[in-house]
Amino acid sequence: MNQAESIQFAKKYLEDLLSFFGVNLDVVASCEEDVIELAVPSSALNSLLIGRNAETLRSLQYIVSTVLRNKEAELSRVNIDIADYKKQRAERVAQQARVWIEEVRKTGDSYVAYLNAADRRIVHHVASDYDDIRTFSEGEGRDRKLTIAQASS
Repeated sequence: MNQAESIQFAKKYLEDLLSFFGVNLDVVASCEEDVIELAVPSSALNSLLIGRNAETLRSLQYIVSTVLRNKEAELSRVNIDIADYKKQRAERVAQQARVWIEEVRKTGDSYVAYLNAADRRIVHHVASDYDDIRTFSEGEGRDRKLTIAQASS
């Protein structure tokens, strides 16, 4: 399955999955940096489709990605966003990261946060704009943590 077929398949597969929830929506599909981006518009079932701590959303991504891998698709990495949830969450995490960075700059003390992989990536990206700040992740699995520290320490 080539790239275009992979994108089309992922779009249709997600639309079919959503229909099991009783939601008939037209998913918008695109590709950025070899990741299939699937945008689901807002509906009355947003909270159900996103789930607590976005667990349902991550599960939908996992299912679509796994099916693509099993079909030996050229693209198998999938990012699903429902009603711009991830976009809004990324903005909130980036804003919080700036607060943490300012706290580290002011006090000189490192800050440790237990975040999921996507949120850690956002903080690393925000911190890259600061020459005097460095970030690093340590640990394994759910115990992985991100540390924000002054570059001189």
